Amino acid sequence: MPLGILGIVLALSFIHAEIAVPAYRLGGRRLGGELGYAAVLAVAAYAVGLPDVPRHRRQVIAAALAASMGGAVGISLTQLALGVVLIPRFVVFGTLALSVPWFVLTARLTTWGQLLAAQKDRIVVIGVEESVAELVAELDSAPTRAVLAAAVEPGEMRPIPDEPAPLLALADTTEASVIVLDRLAQMDQTIVDQAALLHETGVRIRTLSLFYDEWLNRLPVGELERVSLMFDIGEVHRQRYARRKRLLDLLIAIAALPALVLLTPIVLLGNLVANRGPLIFRQVRVGKGGEEFAIFKFRTMRGPGFGPGDWTGDEDARITSWGRVLRRTHVDELPQLVNIIRGELSVVGPRPEQPHYVAELTHKLPFYDLRHLVQPGLTGWAQVNQGYAASTADALEKLQYEFWYLRHQRMAVD
Repeated sequence: MPLGILGIVLALSFIHAEIAVPAYRLGGRRLGGELGYAAVLAVAAYAVGLPDVPRHRRQVIAAALAASMGGAVGISLTQLALGVVLIPRFVVFGTLALSVPWFVLTARLTTWGQLLAAQKDRIVVIGVEESVAELVAELDSAPTRAVLAAAVEPGEMRPIPDEPAPLLALADTTEASVIVLDRLAQMDQTIVDQAALLHETGVRIRTLSLFYDEWLNRLPVGELERVSLMFDIGEVHRQRYARRKRLLDLLIAIAALPALVLLTPIVLLGNLVANRGPLIFRQVRVGKGGEEFAIFKFRTMRGPGFGPGDWTGDEDARITSWGRVLRRTHVDELPQLVNIIRGELSVVGPRPEQPHYVAELTHKLPFYDLRHLVQPGLTGWAQVNQGYAASTADALEKLQYEFWYLRHQRMAVD
């Protein structure tokens, strides 16, 4: 990173000397100033934690801005104190503009490198079998950045005369980096006291819900109903977010309308060959507040008389050969731009379901209706992570991702 900053300063100084102001000459005292400016920027970057401390995009950008502004202010004050111009304003402001993206790039590359090089977190789960069985299966099968080191019952972690700190011993033998506590473990003060000691040594402590949230980007089934009231929802609790989201939806939909116009004749020609029937498929779905609306898609399946189907999957026999192409390319979704413009859909949100599925899932999952507090979407977090739901079990898994989205709903996530 420091070499890149030095390169930016020297390159701008060269441009200033050779092109902008030919009378300006490099070398000597001014070269010392340029080296000093690069050093000030490097120190400012180090002070704000670049390139390896900030983890989230906003933190990286804020740190980059702070380092660049700090370097510019630092060199300006130095020149003021010395009473001599070492660095021309062209170089100072040019470096200010170019150093921000450079800092951001190096920080992101450092983070990616750490993720690639680092070993997976070693997880120790303390909880009763019912509450941790799903997590254990998830860590055993799914490609996550964590590996299960041990899973034990809370009773096994209570101190006894022969072992006054069993959790500390377990963490040591398993080389645990994260301890996950279910509800029962959290209620045991002896376990919490041991976890506090581990926390002081750098081992991270998480509840079952927080671990799912941070590592798996979803919420556990057993926690859905309990935490459903414990977080703000962007569209419900932040009016400015809801307005910005609606404006962005309109901009995206209007910008994408030419694609719909251009592709419609192609879809129509394909239908004549391998998908005979109506061009547009309309189906009633449940939207925000439980209101029903008609969703529009390019038709991809044979008529309803072909055969029953409770759930539509990728391999549904009713999907025609041309319809399969439309689905794989997602061209079949384009008519929903009309739904977005009409305010029935958002670009991002929980995917709307048919009324009879909603009734079935609401009966089986009492907290299912929470997803209807926000505008349904053309796509969503559950679709990105899972795709089509082909059963009630799939719908439950999708709901875990949708609750994660509801908890984190903001423009950056969208």
